[in-house]
Amino acid sequence: MKILFLGDVMGRAGRAAVSGQLAKIREDWGLDFVVVNGENASGGMGLTGDHAKLLLAAGADVVTLGDHAFDQKDMLRFIDSEPRVIRPINYAKDAPGKGARLFEDRRGRKVLVAQVLGQVFMKRAFDDPFSAIDGVLRAHPLGGLAQAILVDVHCEATSEKMAMGHWCDGRASVVVGTHTHVPTADAMVLPGGTAYLSDAGMCGDYHSVIGMDKAEPMRRFITGMARERFSPATGEATLSGFYVETCDRTGKAKTCQAVRLGGRLAPSAPV
Repeated sequence: MKILFLGDVMGRAGRAAVSGQLAKIREDWGLDFVVVNGENASGGMGLTGDHAKLLLAAGADVVTLGDHAFDQKDMLRFIDSEPRVIRPINYAKDAPGKGARLFEDRRGRKVLVAQVLGQVFMKRAFDDPFSAIDGVLRAHPLGGLAQAILVDVHCEATSEKMAMGHWCDGRASVVVGTHTHVPTADAMVLPGGTAYLSDAGMCGDYHSVIGMDKAEPMRRFITGMARERFSPATGEATLSGFYVETCDRTGKAKTCQAVRLGGRLAPSAPV
């Protein structure tokens, strides 16, 4: 199975890049399944229902969220009407939506997608992510009903992401980090057969401060004072993500590669 994960979509620039390029990428690369993290797609904070529809129409099979899952209030209602949008599994217990679901690729193969929030350096103390994802993976053994499993680990600390990768090794096809908006260079297949990347980066304008127009973040760092709200940078976006090929029989990863397309980062595509 050929799987593509795209990192945090950042504002209008990120949405435009996904909507303008993903359909062609799906066709050219022969992708079977695409997951997009959309939690910053609406003004850099959260995701509206309309923008979720745009990402799905562009070619995403599933859209994941994150700690900004419900910053856009209409997502509180929209998520229950759209099963292809996934919020973190260890979010508040009474939160709407689901943190893990089984989906089908275009050939009818089952794919489990789950998202979990980290605890280290996060503003809220979320429930234990390791026990949360353990329960999901125990209920859906890789290579059984789920022919592939992707886990989006939304964390601040790379150490916590790495620990999650090893915790899931051999039990998930893909463990990929999101949240920091900066792509890492550690794409690898772990010993148990799980493709791992600490952070997929963002789909946004890198001539920025993690996707935000740089003027206001720089002002706050330099002076300690805020003058206005952050706003997403609007230059040409780089599509950043993670490409993985899995074995249909076992669900384990055969190969993986970080993806950087367009914008200011060096372009790359699966060989």
